[in-house]
Amino acid sequence: MGRTVWFLTGNPGKVKEAAHHLQPLGYDVKQLVVPEGSVIEPQAESLTDVAMSKIEQAIPFLQHPNDLLLVEDAGLFIEALDGFPGVYASYALQTLRCDGILRLLSHLGSEDPVQSAGLRKAAFKAVAVMWVNGELLIGNGACPGWIAHEITEGEGFGFDPIFVPSDLDEEGEPLPPGTYGAVSTHGATFGGISIEEKQKFSHRSRALEDLLRQLPSA
Repeated sequence: MGRTVWFLTGNPGKVKEAAHHLQPLGYDVKQLVVPEGSVIEPQAESLTDVAMSKIEQAIPFLQHPNDLLLVEDAGLFIEALDGFPGVYASYALQTLRCDGILRLLSHLGSEDPVQSAGLRKAAFKAVAVMWVNGELLIGNGACPGWIAHEITEGEGFGFDPIFVPSDLDEEGEPLPPGTYGAVSTHGATFGGISIEEKQKFSHRSRALEDLLRQLPSA
């Protein structure tokens, strides 16, 4: 195995997903655990600002100069709420929860499913930042879709139970909300499908892929 990529995250599932992308390029992905309170998430207006701040705080914890550091940040952006909760998604999840978001959008709906999807448009967005040889690489990814009218429990986490991803065309590109495509959850939320199926739409996967296009083989 080649160089080591340390992923600053408390979610082992994210480490596994990153390894899926990076190991074929010759990188060994490991979870970076730092002392509690040593990396503070800032209150910033963009995902990139949050990720950049966290990675700069974590760089001193790298043990070898040839090692790489990876940080990822994501948020849910709802069009009818002017992008809220956005970068504050974690706080909104703790305070409003999924049912609170549904109450905020309760006035938006239609008997026509396509029109309803258009009124409740949203997108999961992710930014992946990597420290490589003293330089920072930034990858961006997005998963457009819309907010469902009810919660669907399942394998998902966060706002997955209320988010329906847009269908994808034959090339894997998202289609307008409510449009049927080659890859579809058939109206199911991320909370109602398997993790494996979710990966086809994943904003995190798209951010990593964008990052890897800039990254040389180990």
